Amino acid sequence: MRTVMRLAKSFTIEAEISEYVEETKGDRSASERVNELLRRAMIQEQYDRLEAEAAEFFRDAKGERTEAKAFQKESLRTFGRD
Repeated sequence: MRTVMRLAKSFTIEAEISEYVEETKGDRSASERVNELLRRAMIQEQYDRLEAEAAEFFRDAKGERTEAKAFQKESLRTFGRD
């Protein structure tokens, strides 16, 4: 079982967010609901970062493939002359 250490912190949130937490918390405390929402937001940010990294990787890889194909084409042309 995972031990959860809680820290008492004070944050200012917008009224709209507070209302949403109250409406969606169910039987849980507002703190539990806020923690749940923050965990989900953290995971979403991680996915967003990974998606951006993947997009950059494949954008760079596409350029490398183009260069590799051009090199391959020239190599084949050179071998054809021999």
